[in-house]
Amino acid sequence: MIDTIGRSLADGAGMFWETLWALVLGFALSGAVQAFVSRAEMQRALGDHRPRTIVRAGFFGVVSSSCSYAASALAKTLFLRGADFTGAQVFMFASTNLVVELGIVLWLLIGWQFALAEFVGGAIMIVLLTLVLPRVVSLREQHGARDRLAALGVGHDAHAGHGGADSAPPSGSWRERIRTTAGWSDAAAYTISDLTMLRKELVIGFVVAGFADAAVPVSFWKSLFVTGHGFWSVLENVVLGPFLAIISFVCSVGNVPLAAALWTGGISFGGTIAFVFADLIALPLLLIFRRYYGIRLTAKLLAVFWATMSTAGLATEYLFKAAGILPKPDTAEHGMVGRDVFGWNYTTVLDVLALAAFVAIYWLYRNRERFGGGAGYAKDPVCGMQVQIAHAPAQRDANGHVAYFCSDHCAHRFDGDPDKFLSPAETDHTSESHEPTCEQHVEASQRFP
Repeated sequence: MIDTIGRSLADGAGMFWETLWALVLGFALSGAVQAFVSRAEMQRALGDHRPRTIVRAGFFGVVSSSCSYAASALAKTLFLRGADFTGAQVFMFASTNLVVELGIVLWLLIGWQFALAEFVGGAIMIVLLTLVLPRVVSLREQHGARDRLAALGVGHDAHAGHGGADSAPPSGSWRERIRTTAGWSDAAAYTISDLTMLRKELVIGFVVAGFADAAVPVSFWKSLFVTGHGFWSVLENVVLGPFLAIISFVCSVGNVPLAAALWTGGISFGGTIAFVFADLIALPLLLIFRRYYGIRLTAKLLAVFWATMSTAGLATEYLFKAAGILPKPDTAEHGMVGRDVFGWNYTTVLDVLALAAFVAIYWLYRNRERFGGGAGYAKDPVCGMQVQIAHAPAQRDANGHVAYFCSDHCAHRFDGDPDKFLSPAETDHTSESHEPTCEQHVEASQRFP
């Protein structure tokens, strides 16, 4: 038992080491784009679901945070503020399935075919959503969903009534900001906050994947996934893949290590892709959708999303087979993922360079106020994500202190025990107000005119 636990943890650590440089690179690129692409521009550009608008929605999703919770919250906010419902969902899909860090980690852990399938299958899903969703969700249901969100009071300008320099959005165009240290310090803050926000998902993903690879025998996976029956085996795999994602509770990049374990366990190529795509229907996110849109619309979204993910997995399976690039799972590799990666090799060199780059990013983040960064941003006290105050999906006043959140999910966790997430200074009932993110103190009379 102890030996199995040790091998499982070692395998998980090996997978992490093998992908460390890719994670740093992906999150650094994501942070830079988030700092220089305007959320207001996204909102204005997504007013319908014409082909050009869908392309824009996909692009904005690609350059946004890869966190499933943040993507669902931003899609909800964009929809409430006038974006087309289908366009908002396309944005959410692209944000979690067409991001750089996901593709690189897939390439390193499983193979380049999976990285290519991420983008091919992602494009297929976007086309399917564009065709199917407007026909399944009527305009009346869309208007009802927007009215429901407005009644819930979510997604409105979180800084209303709380003016001041701290809540002013960053000034200047992206061309101007990209040439300033302040702009790059804000990009560094996005990188650090995204890593902070996803740290639990990543740890859980690598630990669970280590146990699935080292502790679960191949015979279990073979009994779970039907093989040897051609099309019907692939169909069963692509339908079952999203179900495993629902019950795994692992979202975003964190589900890739588990996908690697499933692949070596015998699941088909298409089933693996469908599992990776299905992070948006993990159970915690379905509960969030229920709060946003109600039970009936959430059930429709689940059906459409599941069918879309499975169809995309099935399509990539046969497209890659026709192209002669379909990989075959090697069950002999089961229990070997993450092994033999430590040592002086190219992975170690890249990881050392990545760690050096991370130190520089962290230094920029810690000194962002000195460089003029941080204006107009707050830090979600629950998950640690950097939030633009002008577009924060939720806010709370606690003991005279204003906290901003990346999503209603974090806001509800905060409601359960505010003192757990506020600093000791913020829990004091004094006349001084403390911004949870930038650590600047202002008088309450100035904060709340």
